[in-house]
Amino acid sequence: MTRWQRMIRRFDPVGRRLVTAVVYAFLAFLTIPIVYTFVASFASSADGVLPSGFATLENWRVVMGYADYGVQTTVGRSLLFSAGIATGGTVVNLLVGVPIAYALTRYEFFARDWLNALAILPLVPGIVLGIAFLRAYPENASTSFGLVVGYALLKSPYMVLTVQSSFQSMDLRRIEESARSLGASWPRTFLTVILPNAKNGIVAGSIITWTLAAAEFNFTYMVYSQGPRPFSLFLFENINNAPFLQSAAAISIYFLIVVSAIVVLQFLGNRGFTTTTTNP
Repeated sequence: MTRWQRMIRRFDPVGRRLVTAVVYAFLAFLTIPIVYTFVASFASSADGVLPSGFATLENWRVVMGYADYGVQTTVGRSLLFSAGIATGGTVVNLLVGVPIAYALTRYEFFARDWLNALAILPLVPGIVLGIAFLRAYPENASTSFGLVVGYALLKSPYMVLTVQSSFQSMDLRRIEESARSLGASWPRTFLTVILPNAKNGIVAGSIITWTLAAAEFNFTYMVYSQGPRPFSLFLFENINNAPFLQSAAAISIYFLIVVSAIVVLQFLGNRGFTTTTTNP
């Protein structure tokens, strides 16, 4: 063992502790604002450095639409509507993005690099895609269908890149040949062998696309004109026009929705999933 190697080995425990400390410091840096906002949503006063007057649900009542203890359903419709179009966009990404990621990983074909570039081309600010949608589809851009398609297109690079990395970690050719040698058709091989083995990437892509679509503001602000108010506009109105404590409650609602969606998707991923086909 050389002197340099002995020196590295001597400082190795210090290096591990340093890396661990940096990771915990970074996590604290990211977590403290979220915890502070959530706690502040239950306060009655924000005059000092720290909120005070715990604990009250008045901020949540105002944000959720409980005026004079009379329930207003507009916020509930907004949440359900946004969850629905975000889910629709995620489903479109699963149906389109996963096969694209598979083809880009598995096959060599003409213009493959161009298709790979086109797959991540929508990775642009939402305002740019919103303007393009309004110019290309002026009658359909502001409909629920237009929002679903827009969300799917805007977030598709995250699905394609995430699932593609999962496919790249697999020996797709060997897996396919093994399944086909046992008598499985190509559709059955893809649905019952390839996809379950790529579940981590698919779940991660679903989490990313759903959470980003649920709070997509720029695209929604550009194309929205009628119907239920999307959740991103609900957040904007409450953050822009409301006092800090009510804004904290509105942001906390988004945190809860995102955490719930992540827990559900991770639960489904941890349980595993299988797909079936009727083809022999």
